[in-house]
Amino acid sequence: HKLVPQLEEWGASALTLHGRTARQRYTKLADWDYMSECAGRRNRTTPFIGCGDVLSYTEAEEHLQSHGVDSIMVGRGALMKPWLFTEMAERRDWDISANERFDLIRDFTNYGLEHWGADARGVETTRRFLLEWLSFTTRYVPLGLLEQLPPKINWRPTPYIGRSDLETKLGSANAQDWIEITEMLLGKVPEGFTFVPKHKSASYESRAPAAGAAPGA
Repeated sequence: HKLVPQLEEWGASALTLHGRTARQRYTKLADWDYMSECAGRRNRTTPFIGCGDVLSYTEAEEHLQSHGVDSIMVGRGALMKPWLFTEMAERRDWDISANERFDLIRDFTNYGLEHWGADARGVETTRRFLLEWLSFTTRYVPLGLLEQLPPKINWRPTPYIGRSDLETKLGSANAQDWIEITEMLLGKVPEGFTFVPKHKSASYESRAPAAGAAPGA
């Protein structure tokens, strides 16, 4: 917060702050009260952009109204639910269907093939990027299955049965299910194909093991 006036003196045209340290990773929610304090240290009308854990339009509006920021930056929330921007623009929660979500995955696939090509190399490059994205989208829990709104980005989703087989598969934490989703659009994977997401950092609040659960379960 002490740097804010100095950054303005040095000629910054805008200021962006993520309210969490690198050491915290994703286990703690962003500190929007601290971002509010930093925004209040400005001596000029320099735009202040806040970033951290926005997963719903209600959270975005709360931060704009209560934390002194001029705009919101969205990162991980957009990877989990790219229709978040539609929710913001239309000021509504969207209980998007599994088929609508799959249409977005199909669009992503088509863009990949257009960019990298539809030959064998282009298909597998598209598949790799798609799988990395699916490792985020699987964390989304359909709004119609939640008992409390809005959801928080660091809530640990428990396994659930969706309202259709496709919705269940889209919510699976099993990488083999993600691979099968890519096969629905890109064909069978090459023999011996495996996938481990690059993004392995802890993403949820810590919790005690469920009663009766074995350690590490």
